[in-house]
Amino acid sequence: MNTTAIINIAKGQLNMVEDDYRAMLARVTGLASLRAMTESQKITVLDEMKRLGFRVKSGGKTLPASVKPYVRLIHALWKSCHRLGVIDNASRPALRAFCKRFVAPGDDSVAVDPDLLDSVQATPIIEALKKMERRGREKSAG
Repeated sequence: MNTTAIINIAKGQLNMVEDDYRAMLARVTGLASLRAMTESQKITVLDEMKRLGFRVKSGGKTLPASVKPYVRLIHALWKSCHRLGVIDNASRPALRAFCKRFVAPGDDSVAVDPDLLDSVQATPIIEALKKMERRGREKSAG
């Protein structure tokens, strides 16, 4: 689900009237419209809505965390890059496509799931995500 949809759900869950909602958007980002915002600004709005009491409810099944630390690191870095605005699509299929570029580039017959990688396969993916995260942190700090 995308950030805009989650913000609209949060608006309903918090019973925000339109004027209060627009005032909150302007207070948090300086913009009164979601359409004019960047993804990182939308995430900031979502964080504010969570502070105001919005709770994300899981609508589907959740997968258990991997026992492999390098797999958990891949997922954590992927989410961090999304929060920093480096990655637009934080979905699981997008992560699989990203991993496939490292493990089986150009081979459409292979499906790559980060949970099934060994440490040798995971290492270049982790290094690439670390570099992306670093660029995102530098961009948001500067």
